[in-house]
Amino acid sequence: MINKVVILGAGNLATQLAITLYDAGVDILQVYSRTMQSASILADKVNSTAVTEVKDLAPKADLYVFALSDKAIQPVLDQMYLPIGDVVHTAGSIPANIFENYAKDYGAFYPLQTFSKNRKVDFSNIPICIESNSLELQNDLMDLAERISNNIHLINSEQRKQLHLSAVFTCNFANHMYSIGQKLLAEKDVDFDLLKPLIKETAEKVQELEPLSAQTGPAIRFDEEIMTKHENELKDTPDFQKLYRFVSESIFKMHNE
Repeated sequence: MINKVVILGAGNLATQLAITLYDAGVDILQVYSRTMQSASILADKVNSTAVTEVKDLAPKADLYVFALSDKAIQPVLDQMYLPIGDVVHTAGSIPANIFENYAKDYGAFYPLQTFSKNRKVDFSNIPICIESNSLELQNDLMDLAERISNNIHLINSEQRKQLHLSAVFTCNFANHMYSIGQKLLAEKDVDFDLLKPLIKETAEKVQELEPLSAQTGPAIRFDEEIMTKHENELKDTPDFQKLYRFVSESIFKMHNE
C-alpha cells in the first residue's frame, strides 16, 4: 500500500495532486523542484520538506511521482542513484518504459484534467489513467487512485498518447478559441461574459450528444455569404482569418465524409 510519496515537481498538476493526496491521508515526504521557492510553496501546503537536489531525495518512499514537464524527466532520472523505488510519471505523451533502466516496478499515473496552481479541483470525477509493468504496482496504484477518484482506467502508453493528443484539441485548442473570441470582443468593447452561457451549453451538450451531432454554425452548410462576411471582419488579423477558413473547411469536410 502506498502511504509515503515523494513529489517531483511543483507546477500546476504537481500542486493539485500533492494537495489532494495529502488531504486523502497520504504522507508527502518531500517536494522536489529546481528552485527552493517553488518547492517550499508546495511543501508548506502539504506539511512536507522542500528539496532542490536529486541526491537529497528520500531513499525509501513507497512511490516517486514525476510530475515534471516532459523534457525534465530524463535529466532528473540521470541524476538518481540506481535502482530507485517504485516510480510513476503523470505525463500524457511519455511512455511508461522511460523508467525501465532505473526501477524494477514503474508506470504512469495520469489525471486527465486541466490544472492551475490556484484553482482547486475536485478529483472525485477526474479520470485517472493507470499503467504499470507489474501487477503488484498496478494494484497499489489502483488503490491510491481510488482514495481520490471514482473514475479510474487502465490505459497503456499508446492509448494515453492518443488521449493526450485528443485532450490538446478539446481543451487547449478550445481554450485558445476562447482567447480569440475575448480579443475580438474587446476590440468592440463587448464583455466576454456574454459568451459564457454559450460556452457552458456547448460543453454540456456533448455530455448527451456526440460532438459531431452537436455541431452548429455556418460551416456545416458552408454558407459562403456569412463566412465571407466573417473573414472580411478579420482582415486586420490575417492569422485569425486563415484559422477561421481552415477550421470551417475542416468542419464541413468532417460532416460530409
